Amino acid sequence: MKRLLFNEQIKDNPLRSKADVKAALLDILSPAMEVLGQQKQKGCFRMSDSGAVYLQEKTEIEGFMRLLWGLGPFFSNAENVKSYPEWFEMVTTGILAGVDPQSDSYWGGNLGDYDQLFVEMGALTAFLYETRTDFWDHLASTQQRQVIDWMDQVNGRVVPKTNWLFFRAMVNKFISDAGYADHAQFVIADYAITNTHYLNHGWSYDGYKNQIDNYIPFAYQFFTLLTVGLTDWQGDEATLLRERAKAFVPSYANWFAADGAALPYGRSLDYRFAQAAFWAVAAYAHIDLPSGYALGDIKHLLLNNLRWWFQQNIFTTDGLIPIGYAYPNMVFAEGYNGPASAYWALKTFIFYALPDDDPFWRTKESEDFKFVPLKKQPEPRMLIAHSRSGQEVQAFTAGQHSHEHAAGAAKYEKYVYSSTFGFSTPKGSVLLKQGAFDNTLAVSESDNFWRTAFKYQDYQIHDDYVYSEWCPWANVDIKNFVIPEMPWHVRVHQISTARRLHLAEGSFAAPDSGSAVEKVLPTAAKNAVFYQTEAGITGLVGLSSSLTVALSTPEPNTNIYFPKTKIPLQTGVLEPGEYTLISLYLGDREGESLDENGQLQLPTIDLKENKLEFTLNGTTKTVVLREL
Repeated sequence: MKRLLFNEQIKDNPLRSKADVKAALLDILSPAMEVLGQQKQKGCFRMSDSGAVYLQEKTEIEGFMRLLWGLGPFFSNAENVKSYPEWFEMVTTGILAGVDPQSDSYWGGNLGDYDQLFVEMGALTAFLYETRTDFWDHLASTQQRQVIDWMDQVNGRVVPKTNWLFFRAMVNKFISDAGYADHAQFVIADYAITNTHYLNHGWSYDGYKNQIDNYIPFAYQFFTLLTVGLTDWQGDEATLLRERAKAFVPSYANWFAADGAALPYGRSLDYRFAQAAFWAVAAYAHIDLPSGYALGDIKHLLLNNLRWWFQQNIFTTDGLIPIGYAYPNMVFAEGYNGPASAYWALKTFIFYALPDDDPFWRTKESEDFKFVPLKKQPEPRMLIAHSRSGQEVQAFTAGQHSHEHAAGAAKYEKYVYSSTFGFSTPKGSVLLKQGAFDNTLAVSESDNFWRTAFKYQDYQIHDDYVYSEWCPWANVDIKNFVIPEMPWHVRVHQISTARRLHLAEGSFAAPDSGSAVEKVLPTAAKNAVFYQTEAGITGLVGLSSSLTVALSTPEPNTNIYFPKTKIPLQTGVLEPGEYTLISLYLGDREGESLDENGQLQLPTIDLKENKLEFTLNGTTKTVVLREL
């Protein structure tokens, strides 16, 4: 079948059968394999030349290895080995050249501490397990030894005490299973470390206790279950990992919306549909499911997320996947995002390795989407809220922090993150339009050089609101209270400042594409703006006279969903003193804020001492703000 520009044909794939899944995998792999076949250097995939924190030549090795995440499941099927012999030959000769010290394509025998290739060894190990019958078992003993010797370098170097330990454990598990050495104690030692990172409900932290993000399902859950599934691991450790995965199911399910989108939060969003990798590996490892969940639910969460992703503009003209999220975007990338890093998403296709007679393929995908309207999640420090029918998920966060990664404040420390409106990362800090300050408060001592919340002094996650305290300067204290009431939420800031402060605070960003449906909605509210687009309605009502509301236009390519956006924004100046600022925000995917005539229905807000009353259509909800 002819491949269309931008891989457009994948948008029509219903993903209802194993044949559909194979077609999607081929659509993703084919453009990359075409490029790979034109390159002289074996075991390398040069996609472009943007930089990463590791050596440029290693970005090309990384690219090759990341393709293995899809090629391994694909070639676990012997029929595909026969049907695609050129691919199989290209990949396997690339591996053998990469581990051969006499080859011009050798991947190196001098790997240093913290070497990026330790991460990529996970893909190679998985491939060796998945294709053992058709590849590994046919190798000469000298070739097997070269593979083992190259991977064994991970045992003589420093590896960070993070998710990287899982890659070393995978290597040592394979070395043991292949009969080359007994490295069982190495595996036990690494898991003894990662077990100390465990929190609860299936969540762990990855190196930093204040940074809990998509990397937990991406890595801690995925690679532990992958090792269990690939190796038929038995014993207490494997049982423990399965139990943690079972506990994780109802928690992580709330990070998804009924339309298939997952909550975009934190780093490594370049990995895109790796968001569904947990569901894929849970099916692959045949974990027990908690009460209320069946295999059809897991299948739906997995396939629905893939369907959502295949509707996004994630491909270039030639069908490759560049750095980005819902469209190509270098602005929000981490330093470790190489040109082909996004192909880590292919690990989600582990479920394709399930045999044709596996219950997964025979089970009917669930039609209902299970969600909790408002759920407290203490481990990732969030209140997770869903819209009326679950089409949107919003996360109200407090206390998360990342100092290590680019735009960490934007990725972790905003007040709200949305599966519909995404979030924005700044291009600069001098002008407001560079900052793209959606769902955050920015402060400055002038009308330039803005800063947003970075490292909270205190935080609390309550059942009905989140609280945080931030000190941008030693003599400025800002206490923040965010109260969700989907599709609305209220923010209260208690500010004590000895400095003159410029403030800017935004609502949700929404697309500015020139579409006829994009318009500013009329409202009777003073100091308010509401903006309606095909994505939904965003808005802001400023209830404090100190700030003025307007619709702002930030720099292009700041939002992870929309190349161009508008953000309802309030700005103003505070003289030294004590202030309590209250504002009302709208992020409405489903039109819940409109009456039957399409008119906005505005809540009223009343704050008396520490009791906040939210009234809408005659119904009042009272929230006691304990820290106020």
